[in-house]
Amino acid sequence: MTKFSLLGLGVLSLAFVSCQSSTNSSSSQDSTSHTGVDTSHSFAAEIDGKKIDLYTIKSQSGLSASFTNYGARLVSLNVPDKNGATVDVSLGFNTATEYNNPAEAYYGAIVGPFGNRIANGKFKLSGTEYTLPQNNNGHTLHGGLKGTHFQAWEGQQLNDSTIQFAYTLPDGNEGFPGNLDIKVTYGLRNTGLEIDYIATTDKETVVNLTNHAYFNLNGEGSGTILDHQLQILADKYTPVDGGLIPTGELAPVKGTPFDFTQPKTIGQDIGVENEQLTFGKGYDHNWALNGTKVDGLNHAATLMGDQSGIVMDIYTAEPGIQFYSGNFMAGKVTLKNGKKDDFRTGLCLETQHFPDSPNQPNFPSTVLKPGDTYKTKTIYSFSVKK
Repeated sequence: MTKFSLLGLGVLSLAFVSCQSSTNSSSSQDSTSHTGVDTSHSFAAEIDGKKIDLYTIKSQSGLSASFTNYGARLVSLNVPDKNGATVDVSLGFNTATEYNNPAEAYYGAIVGPFGNRIANGKFKLSGTEYTLPQNNNGHTLHGGLKGTHFQAWEGQQLNDSTIQFAYTLPDGNEGFPGNLDIKVTYGLRNTGLEIDYIATTDKETVVNLTNHAYFNLNGEGSGTILDHQLQILADKYTPVDGGLIPTGELAPVKGTPFDFTQPKTIGQDIGVENEQLTFGKGYDHNWALNGTKVDGLNHAATLMGDQSGIVMDIYTAEPGIQFYSGNFMAGKVTLKNGKKDDFRTGLCLETQHFPDSPNQPNFPSTVLKPGDTYKTKTIYSFSVKK
């Protein structure tokens, strides 16, 4: 993997060392077979008649991560902090059945076929109107009630550091047209986690895949993310209405709480009186990336944990990124380490095309036609600041 330069925070590059995670989900690495599947059966379950397993991959540089084929989800991601201690920076659960929860549907999942919102659960393609489930305040969110996040994918361990998940969403699933063949490949490379997405269809459709990992760079269950420092390399964002549907405008961030062009703590402006923050109950918006290229990908964001010194740089082929500040987390579920998912103890940085793109002609297109291939990549690269 090509080494990426790190912008904005002046971070130090990190030579990763192999450490054993103390989280329960990652401890199952000791009982994995040569295929990477958990053999302890502590995680595994049967959901909708399909076997759900846990898979673990490792990098030569010492990173490790666990995944489940239920929603092709990231379960844990273990990286060293500034003191060399291993930190699980991804929030998740200890058992497969805990992920089968409509109230907390998206932890670590691949969401699709259309991540984010589609207004009023409707869109048109070539003159045909399609109607989708309205699962979020009268709108469609993350592919509907049973999108890619609530499906049993086929998992295949490609090597010690790479896992691939595949699933075909059938024509008409949640109202979306076309048999959509999807492959998502996770790989631990050098100092980062790469996610590669490929999809094809036999009927014109819309596609916007992303990963919905919840991050806390101080470690799962370590407390608030408000003191994390964040930089988003975007001069504009897409304002929303009261239903969190974009108005169609690309608004400048300058002079608003949405200006993360220079690093600042997440909590610095989150309590400012602002209509957009009121609509989202905090940050729950899409930023239009500047297109600052690093080895062909957009440098989207840089996040740093205030306690751990862990820095996460995000690079992507996507034009946008959704920053969600954990506004609806309410301590309703128990995480891997036994802590609750309390208010704003995790955040999401989802690389994506813009929300409601099928109904917004001025936004980058999300249309996929037969014979074409949807292909995109996102990299989460880790380092530390001493």
